[in-house]
Amino acid sequence: MARDMDEFWVFGYGSLMWNPGFAFEERLTARAFGFRRSLCVWSHVHRGTPDHPGLVLGLDRGGSCRGVAFRVSEENREDVLDYLRRRELVTNVYLEKILPVSLGDGRQVKAVGYIVDRNHVQYAGALEIEQAAEIVRVSSGQSGPNDTYVFNTLAHLKDMGIRDHWLEEVGATVATFSQAAV
Repeated sequence: MARDMDEFWVFGYGSLMWNPGFAFEERLTARAFGFRRSLCVWSHVHRGTPDHPGLVLGLDRGGSCRGVAFRVSEENREDVLDYLRRRELVTNVYLEKILPVSLGDGRQVKAVGYIVDRNHVQYAGALEIEQAAEIVRVSSGQSGPNDTYVFNTLAHLKDMGIRDHWLEEVGATVATFSQAAV
């Protein structure tokens, strides 16, 4: 599938945007259609525990998502694809797909992206803002508190000029809940 693409593009919507971990030739803002960024994946290790799971980002059906597209050289294609599969497919909650992506300069390309598997046990579904915020506020895992993950993501999105109104509302609600709990 990804090996058949003329140019190898990768679409990132979460930490891949600011921490790709691979060499690339070109990096542009991009929009993937038919999917949206969402806190829809239960985290039992990095941002939560089996008893108190946290939430991390997934690319879920519906709407569109602004992110970043990376063009990878042909000579690095296989290594980058192997790296991405080790990084993104650890628990198989994500599915590797070829997504239609509109680049910031107007070009239309196909990019490898990782979307959430709605049939996987880690799929949390579409949560209301208050539900997601309360889970994020109280969860913590090996990589630290869940709210740090959300606030860090929001800071990076802001630095890149990307707005995500739903995630911003979750972050604001987490902050409100945290102040009320003090």
